[in-house]
Amino acid sequence: MKTKGLKILALTSILFFASCVQKSKQADTQTETVVEEVDPAPIYDTSEPKTILKAVAHAHGGWGDLWNKRDVQYTYDYRQADGKADISTERYIFSNEASLGKYTQHDINVMPGEEGEVIQCFDGKETVVMINGNKTEDAQLLGLGDFLRKANYFWFTMPYKLTNEGTIVTYQGQEEYNGTTYDKVHVTYDPEVTGKEQNDIYILYVNPTTKMIDRFYFSLPFLGVNEPVIIANYEYTNVDGQTVATRRTYFLPSEEGYSEEPNLVQTLTDVNFNNGFTVDNMMEGL
Repeated sequence: MKTKGLKILALTSILFFASCVQKSKQADTQTETVVEEVDPAPIYDTSEPKTILKAVAHAHGGWGDLWNKRDVQYTYDYRQADGKADISTERYIFSNEASLGKYTQHDINVMPGEEGEVIQCFDGKETVVMINGNKTEDAQLLGLGDFLRKANYFWFTMPYKLTNEGTIVTYQGQEEYNGTTYDKVHVTYDPEVTGKEQNDIYILYVNPTTKMIDRFYFSLPFLGVNEPVIIANYEYTNVDGQTVATRRTYFLPSEEGYSEEPNLVQTLTDVNFNNGFTVDNMMEGL
């Protein structure tokens, strides 16, 4: 573990997401294709740990169900322990991974210290960033916008991304936390598939009853944190048949260990599916 890297992480939390965007399946255009669940009731077998990830995806409502909901909108509050926050309206289209964020407050990652409204919009092919209604050509802001659009989409669909091509899964036995005995699942990725020498590592704490990932540790190779030492705790809400992580708390290690209070809290509110978004109308009504 590199403590220096984690101190930097706490100050520049945009990098918190840097290694989390894995290669994913992506359609070129939005379609009305209906995706059916291949296995409506997957088994949960610790001797075959990939079945655990399939059971997790199914317990969340299933990718087919999410796809058929077509899109989502929610309010995203991304808040540090010091009270600084980025607050955005998020919109995603599942068929082509289009992603929009309208920031009404941006103290951390998106133009901190600057006034005005910021909109980032990735249409599935390219990203546009608008500041107070005007498009910017600033390469740094465009790069940041492109990165955040894909990262935020990844985190929302994470239960389904864990089974992407190249996933390497190992069962690590059971461990008790907060009165619940969890199955521990080690997940990383094949460098032949990802093209990266040092790949992300997750240690997932899966509740064998609910099939939810209530807690996980992960690495951050981008900052030299090559071991899974960052902790995430998730709390869920069922929204129209999808189990959504609506509260996420993150803990960063230091020389003194982990603090009792989280370093970062993310909340998702007003989650609504099937809003009729298309690439052409995604910015309407903001």
